[in-house]
Amino acid sequence: MTEKEIFRIWAPVHSKWSAWVRPVPFVEINEHSKQYCSSIIAMPSRCITEEYNPDMAVILDLPGEESVIEGLALAGRGYQPIPIFNGTIEQQGARATVDNQSVARALCLGADILRNIEISDNALPVFLLDRNRRNRFKMDVSIFDNSWDVYPQDMPSAEYLINNGIRRILVIGENLEKDLQKLVYEYQRKKIEIYLAKPYEAMKKIKVRRTFYKN
Repeated sequence: MTEKEIFRIWAPVHSKWSAWVRPVPFVEINEHSKQYCSSIIAMPSRCITEEYNPDMAVILDLPGEESVIEGLALAGRGYQPIPIFNGTIEQQGARATVDNQSVARALCLGADILRNIEISDNALPVFLLDRNRRNRFKMDVSIFDNSWDVYPQDMPSAEYLINNGIRRILVIGENLEKDLQKLVYEYQRKKIEIYLAKPYEAMKKIKVRRTFYKN
């Protein structure tokens, strides 16, 4: 498949959430700076959350490829996976702070699975993030810093979510990264409830504090 064909599988024309699929990993999806042994992606035997709540969007904040795989599992539950990865890959032979190429590879391989899953145009969204996106530790000045943050413009506005029946957001991850805290804090201000759950654990409603501006 071409980059455009893979992108269109992840950003179907009639989905109300496709405008937020970030194009960056698809532009470089056939570029390779390293080789991987595995050439397939396997669906997990159980879904990371068994619930489909009609007024709840999901944010998966898991490490790279794992976020894509769990997004596909949730697609099988009726969600529309929306990848919002926004990091570039390093040049051939270079080292980088974030392995964005494994994400692009997972999107490429996952497209074969996703195109065979029937998803409603009105499906709830599950937004895919890379937990490792903010890795900025450089052991050497020659290491390419390809880290990235998620910003409010990378996600639908609170008004858009509410107008589409979403009153709650579930974040699945170990905790809230600082960039994600800022984003969901603004949702919370608009009366959208925020929940947090570690993978395969029960979700808990949380109160996001305005502490992310502190050093």
